Amino acid sequence: MPSIIRKIGVMSAAAALAVLTAAAPATALQATPAYFTMTDITREQFVVQLTDPADIQHARDLLSGATDERPHLYGRIDKRTASYNPRWSYHFRPETVDFFEVAIEVCDASIPYVEDHLDEAGGAFLPGLIWCPWSSRLVNEISAP
Repeated sequence: MPSIIRKIGVMSAAAALAVLTAAAPATALQATPAYFTMTDITREQFVVQLTDPADIQHARDLLSGATDERPHLYGRIDKRTASYNPRWSYHFRPETVDFFEVAIEVCDASIPYVEDHLDEAGGAFLPGLIWCPWSSRLVNEISAP
């Protein structure tokens, strides 16, 4: 039974990856990057760089209360430290970040859990390096580092 569940999870992650890839056209407009702090159930903080003008506006709308739709962040992680997010050994690849309302369980993990299991990411844990922390929420916009 666990093998079947794992296969379903991997297939679900592949479907999510296909949606993510289709949702981010190669010709997407790039804006001056904007930086936001997000948190999760652990109350740890994680800095996210956004480059798509629509995503930047959506993040600002969430913070101002203009919307409460799609409040959580997802995207593909890069297993390297980013200069703007030095506390963690990974970061969201900015061109893959988007927002969601609900997502599949296979990509859910807390900020510190990803850090603690980063060597396993991309396999059964966070297949395709897609991370969708269910309890993620933006805290504020910060100045460029």
